[in-house]
Amino acid sequence: MLFSADHCIAILDAVRSRQPLVHNITNYVVMNNTANALLALGASPAMVHAIEEVEEFVALSQALVINIGTLSKPWIKAMDKAAGAANARGIPWVLDPVGAGATALRTDTSADLARLHPACIRGNASEIMVLAGATAEKTKGVDSSHGSADALAPARQLAKATGAIVAVTGATDYVTDGTRLIGLANGHPLMAKVTGLGCTATALVGAALAVEKDRLAAVAAGLSFLAIAGEIAAEKSPGPGSLQLHLLDALHLLDAPTIRRRLKVVA
Repeated sequence: MLFSADHCIAILDAVRSRQPLVHNITNYVVMNNTANALLALGASPAMVHAIEEVEEFVALSQALVINIGTLSKPWIKAMDKAAGAANARGIPWVLDPVGAGATALRTDTSADLARLHPACIRGNASEIMVLAGATAEKTKGVDSSHGSADALAPARQLAKATGAIVAVTGATDYVTDGTRLIGLANGHPLMAKVTGLGCTATALVGAALAVEKDRLAAVAAGLSFLAIAGEIAAEKSPGPGSLQLHLLDALHLLDAPTIRRRLKVVA
């Protein structure tokens, strides 16, 4: 089996025992949420963006997450330097091409970064389709105008072109290396009402990649941690405000019996 509850549990245990330092170059909207989610899971977060120090900080880290949600020219330069430093040291890094297709700057920046050998590219269907060259249409800002299944062929194409594991998130999440495919059906519709949970998923993928050499399993585990926690949180939450509170608790309390009971692998 490509991915199972046993894989997911082993990766969770490794995150908690090793507490990897995850270096995030991420957007202003999600910094607090992302840092707290990494802490709740058991990893150690850092939000370091200055071009003068990103290369040094990458050397201290076990994974790098690059999220283009709030772009500026200095940040783009810092992202390039950080990705290069990660590659030079064999440190896995994850690209989140937020809003690719919405503007030329986002599309071009995403494409340039995708050529720098990320271990994983995680996006919604529209973002992945734009990066794969499967559509030239304008995206709906950071929201997807396509379902995740629409991006399966483009995701495989993008994985083969870049060497990255490609994750398409939506009602069902899909993870592919260009040949193999894992489908994950956890989560809850209420999660879409909280900003930045896709970005949070990307950060948790970074934590999983920091401790697991099987990149396909690591990406699937990172997505599953958030989706299962979100599912649990939604069951306790009348709305998106309380969902955020319960989500952090659910990540903190996530354990082997819960993963065995809830994980839904569909492909």
